[in-house]
Amino acid sequence: MNLESLDGRLLFAIPKKGRLHDKCLELLAGANIQFRKHDRLDVCLVLNHPIALVFLPASDIPSFVGKGNVDLGITGHDVILEANMQEHVTEALRLGFGKCALQVQVPENSAFKKAEDLAGKRVVTSFEVIAGEYFGKIDQGLGLEGDKRTQIEYVGGSVEAACALGLADGIVDLVESGDTMRAAGLHAIATVLQTEAVLIKSSTPKHANLTPLITRITQRIAGVIASNKFVLCQYNIPRASLAKCTAVTPGRRAPTISPLEESDWVAVSSMVEKSRAADVMDELVQAGAEDILILKLDNCRV
Repeated sequence: MNLESLDGRLLFAIPKKGRLHDKCLELLAGANIQFRKHDRLDVCLVLNHPIALVFLPASDIPSFVGKGNVDLGITGHDVILEANMQEHVTEALRLGFGKCALQVQVPENSAFKKAEDLAGKRVVTSFEVIAGEYFGKIDQGLGLEGDKRTQIEYVGGSVEAACALGLADGIVDLVESGDTMRAAGLHAIATVLQTEAVLIKSSTPKHANLTPLITRITQRIAGVIASNKFVLCQYNIPRASLAKCTAVTPGRRAPTISPLEESDWVAVSSMVEKSRAADVMDELVQAGAEDILILKLDNCRV
C-alpha cells in the first residue's frame, strides 16, 4: 500500500497477534468500523470512515501513539508502563478484556514466601522495566546496594521455564488463568500490578482536525464495552415500593421512572450489570416488582 494514501486519515493501531487481537476485531465490528485486511499487509483502509488501521506488535503501540503519528491504539496497560510511555499517552478507555495479573512467581517447593525473600537473588522476566522498579524499591527498603541488589534478567519467551532450567530463583510474568504457572510447578507470592486492554491516544494531539473523529470513535467503543457489560432491566412497581426497588437498580446514573395509568404504579427502566442480572431479578421480586424483563443491548452510547 502507498503510504501517501494515509495522509489525512486517522491512524488506529491494533495488535497484530497475541491475546488481544481477536477481541480487538470484535470491538471494531461492534463500533461499525468496516475494513478488509489482506493477509500479508499490516495496513488497511477503513471503508466507512477516514481511518487507516495499522497492525503492530502490542509492545510497540504505545511508542507509535506517544511519539509517532498514530492517533489511537489498543494495547495493554502493562505494556505502557514497560515502554515508559505513561507521560506520552493517555488511557482514554479501559476495555474490560485481556485482564490478567503481573505476578512474582517461584517454585512451589522453594523457601521463598514473599517478594522480599527474592531480594538479592536472580529474577527473570519479559517485563524488565516494571520488575526492575518493583525490586528496586524492595532493595532500597532493605538497604541492598551494588552487587547485592536483585539481578533482573530479560528473556523474550518461556519465562516460566527459567526456574526449572536453573536460570532464575524467581520470575515476574503475566498470569491469566494460572494453568501455565501451575504446569511449570510455580505459584505466585506477590502481584506487581493488574492489567487489561486499554484504548490510548497521544497526550499531545497531533492532528487537530481529527479530534472530532477521535471523540466519535472513542464514544462508539465505550458504547460497545457498555453493551457487553450491561443489560436493560424493565419492571413495574407500586409507588410505595419504589425507593426499595430503585436501590436495587440505581442504573449507571439514575433509573428512568414513568407513570402508568394506575396512579399508584410506575414503570422503571434501568441498566444493570449483566453478571448480576439474575440476582437483581430475584431481589426485585422480593421487593414487590412485577413484569420484570431483561433486555440485551446490542449497542449504546454512555
